[in-house]
Amino acid sequence: MSELTRLTLAEARDLLAAGKLSAVELTEAHVKAVEAIRGLNAFIVETPERALEMAKASDARRAKGEAGSLEGLPIGIKDLFCTEGVQTTAGSHILEGFKPTYESTVTANLWKAGAVMLGKLNMDEFAMGSSNMTSYYGPVTNPWQRPGDNRPLVPGGSSGGSAAAVAARAVLAATGTDTGGSIRQPAGFTGIVGIKPTYGRCSRWGIVAFASSLDQAGPMTRTVKDAALMLGAMAGHDPKDSTSVERPVPDYAAALTGDIRGLKVGIPKEYRVDGMASEIEALWQQGIDWLKAAGAEIREISLPHTKYALPTYYIIAPAEASSNLARYDGVRFGLRVKGKTLDEMYEATRGEGFGAEVKRRILIGTYVLSAGYYDAYYNKARQVRALILRDFTEAYRDVDVILTPTAPSAAFAAGEKMDDPVGMYLNDVFTVPVNLAGLPGISVPAGLSAEGLPLGLQLIGRAFDEATLLKVGQVLETAAGFKALPQLMAA
Repeated sequence: MSELTRLTLAEARDLLAAGKLSAVELTEAHVKAVEAIRGLNAFIVETPERALEMAKASDARRAKGEAGSLEGLPIGIKDLFCTEGVQTTAGSHILEGFKPTYESTVTANLWKAGAVMLGKLNMDEFAMGSSNMTSYYGPVTNPWQRPGDNRPLVPGGSSGGSAAAVAARAVLAATGTDTGGSIRQPAGFTGIVGIKPTYGRCSRWGIVAFASSLDQAGPMTRTVKDAALMLGAMAGHDPKDSTSVERPVPDYAAALTGDIRGLKVGIPKEYRVDGMASEIEALWQQGIDWLKAAGAEIREISLPHTKYALPTYYIIAPAEASSNLARYDGVRFGLRVKGKTLDEMYEATRGEGFGAEVKRRILIGTYVLSAGYYDAYYNKARQVRALILRDFTEAYRDVDVILTPTAPSAAFAAGEKMDDPVGMYLNDVFTVPVNLAGLPGISVPAGLSAEGLPLGLQLIGRAFDEATLLKVGQVLETAAGFKALPQLMAA
């Protein structure tokens, strides 16, 4: 592995600004790193030629004094973001070969800031999954392994390709999306930082939709400072997205003061779930001690409707998915399987184009939206969602941020939970309430499990207060001093 690929985003930015490194040199090193990790299957499409063209253009802009905030920094893009002229599949067969004629707002913002695209990253099909095992293009392998155990581990999902590529030092940072934990859980599984911003902070325009009231784009990086830099470039109001909120984007990097004295941190008693590993509980307590030592005030809080979050999510998300995925019919774009009639073509295309997990969620969603069940299920779930948000609103009268574990376990072996959808869904038990409430959440690597695998701690903030979230996240990061590398990198 090149020394250039060991740099953080902020370190690479500073070297470029000082003229000690060119964007082309940095990009060439990362193109080789992408090739070196092909065994992880983290990328669906690699774009080395485009990356080098973008790097040359970046060096030219810098020479003219026109450098952007991410000028010349090579990153990866989750394959849920539409990229003009570059295949965008959402990890599904039904969109194979689809090359958008337009650019998503988030990626357009990144290119405007000077970032360089290394390729499109693998993901669970239509972002439905917690393991990156549902992709039509094959599973992604976590660069971490259990010592003495050769079984491949999952990187988490749905942003597993993004997480694996960042952890394996093939990209300086990556975009992800988070509908129920799909940035934070894979970040926890791979020992990196992942932040899900407040709903409406980043535009959803040009992102293939899963559940429109829950989806939110965010960065996946190796440090909290890198996450602050990425989020600053990604965020902003977008008139093309009706759910995008018109408010200024703060200088997130400037918020990283390291001073959290007097800050009130909430510890929700309902997050101590049955069957949670003792090492997760111990890490959580360690996180509490770190924040207390930094001058924060710890308070126990109650989020009483937490236990209803997963069932609520698995009614609302599939309902919205069944509606959003109705557009994939073989008529306008992507896969088309011929039939004798129009109905036969629809059935054949959707039958062949969608994987098992996507079909499962479409069926659940269609059922809960059907006549006779809409009020019993969907409307009831919407009412419970309002109660979950009210719990957080009440809590934030007494605290500034909330600290919880990111996931109930470390990364598990590929295929371990594939026959148990409910067991797989439980991976999101700590992350789902954040999406239902539309709040920001960040996962920070905080330690290793007894098996030597990364474990993360999650911080949840007030709406649009990502600055405080990042500040506290960096204090956790500094206290944890997480420097461990995946076995793939250490070899």
